[in-house]
Amino acid sequence: MSAELETIIGLEVHAQMNTKTKMFCSCDNDAFGKAPNTTVCPVCMGHPGTLPAPNGEAVKKAVIAALALKGTVNAQNHFDRKHYFYPDLPCGFQISQYDFPLASGGTVSFVVRDDSGQVVNEERCGITRLHMENDAGKLTHRGSKTLCDYNRAGTPLMEIVTEPDLRSPEEAVAFAQELRRILIAVGASDADMFKGMMRFDASISLREKGAKDLNPRSEIKNLNSFKALEKALKYEEKRLRKEWEKNGGPLPRDITVGWMDEEEKTKMLREKETADDYRYFPEPDIPPLTFTKEDIENIRKELPALPQERKKQYMDLGLDEALAVQLIDQPELRRIFDAVYKKTNDAKRSSGLVLTQLLGFLKAEEKEISDAPGVEAMVELAGKIGSGTISANAGKDVLEKMVQTGKTASQIIEEEGMQQISDDSAIETLVLKAMDSNPQAIESFKKGKEAALGAIVGWVMKESKGQANPAKVNEILRKQLEN
Repeated sequence: MSAELETIIGLEVHAQMNTKTKMFCSCDNDAFGKAPNTTVCPVCMGHPGTLPAPNGEAVKKAVIAALALKGTVNAQNHFDRKHYFYPDLPCGFQISQYDFPLASGGTVSFVVRDDSGQVVNEERCGITRLHMENDAGKLTHRGSKTLCDYNRAGTPLMEIVTEPDLRSPEEAVAFAQELRRILIAVGASDADMFKGMMRFDASISLREKGAKDLNPRSEIKNLNSFKALEKALKYEEKRLRKEWEKNGGPLPRDITVGWMDEEEKTKMLREKETADDYRYFPEPDIPPLTFTKEDIENIRKELPALPQERKKQYMDLGLDEALAVQLIDQPELRRIFDAVYKKTNDAKRSSGLVLTQLLGFLKAEEKEISDAPGVEAMVELAGKIGSGTISANAGKDVLEKMVQTGKTASQIIEEEGMQQISDDSAIETLVLKAMDSNPQAIESFKKGKEAALGAIVGWVMKESKGQANPAKVNEILRKQLEN
C-alpha cells in the first residue's frame, strides 16, 4: 500500500514597487512599452566608478508593505551583493538583502473558493521575510540569438518569501491573489501582472502525512500569472507523485525547473543553488539602513484600509461580495466608484452607473478601465442625473457616448439637446396634450386601473424625446386628473 502524501508549497513573490525612479539611480521606473535600452544610465548598467544610492520612496513603500503583512521591520538592515553570471545582469551581481532583511515574519489570511465561487475554507500563510533588491534586465531569445533589454534592470523589487504553509495549488493561487490585493491597497505596488510587475517562484515538495521534516523540493522559476502558477504547481505535483512511486521516496536533492507555458509542462534547468553559490557579502557602497521605533510607527499611521476591511465597508453599503471584491481588485475602478458614491450618497445608484453601465460600455467598445472617462467626468455625469438636468435613462445614453467619444457629459448634453425639461408650465402643456390624445387611458384610470397612467406618461416622454422629467410628469398628471 502506497503512503498517503501531502503537498508542501512555499512561494517567493517578486513585486515591483511603483516608484518614479529605479532602486539605485534616477532612471524612469516605468519602462513598459519603451524602446529597448532607452531607460538606462551608467549606474544601472554597472559602469566602473558609479555608485548606487538607495531610493527613499522605495524603502518607505517596502516598509509599508511589511507592516501591512503584519511583519516586523528590523531596526538594522543592510544590502548585500548576490553574485551570479547571466547576460541580463549588467553589474555581474544583484544588490539584494540576505542576513539582515528589511522585515521578518508576518501572516496573510485568505479564502479558498471552488469554481462556483463558494468558500471552501479559510487559511493563513506565514511570511518568512520581506527584502528589497533590484531587478535584472529582460532577455528575448530568437533562434540562436539572444537580445538583451536592460530597461528593467535596476527597477525596485520587494521579494516576499512565505513559510511552507500552502497545501495545494489552489491555496497558492488564493494566497497570491490576496497578497496582490494588499500590495495594491497600501500603494506599495501596482502589481500589474501583464506588465511583469508581479512574478512568482514556487517551491513544491511531498512528504508522508504526519511527517514533520521537509523533503527536497522542486523550485519552479518565473511564473507571471495566476493561471501559470496554478498549472505549473499542478503539473509538478503530479510529476513528483509519479517520481515518489517510481523511486519509493522524495527527490534526492533540491532542483530548479522552468515552466513552459505553451507546452504546459516543466523542464529541468539545474540543481538548486545554495547561498554559498551566490557568494553573498555586504554591499560596500551602501551604508546600513537604520529605523527607530518612531520612524516605523509614523509609517504605520499612514497605512490605509486593507482589502478585507475595504470589502466589509462595501458590503455594509449593500454591495454583494463579488462587486466588493471587483472594486478591491481594480484600483482605478474603485477610485471612480468612491467618487461617484461620495457625490450621490447612494451605493445602488453608484453601482448601477459604474459597475454595470460603465463596465458594460467599456466591454462593448473593447476598452480597458484605463480608457474610461476620468473620475471628474463620472462625478459630473452623476451630478447631472442627480440634479435632474438629464434623466437616468438619458444618463445611460450620455455615458455610452462618453465612452465612445471621450467627450464630457456637458458637451454631449449640449450638442444633442438632451437637457431634461423640468419647467412646470412646459410639462403641464405636454400633459394636457397627452390627456386629449389618450381618452381611453383616462377612462380606464377613472375606473380604477392605475397602470393606465403609464400610457399617458409614455406619450409625454415620447413627445418630449425623453427630456421631460418623469417625476414631474407624474405629479402634474395626477393633479390634472384630480380636478
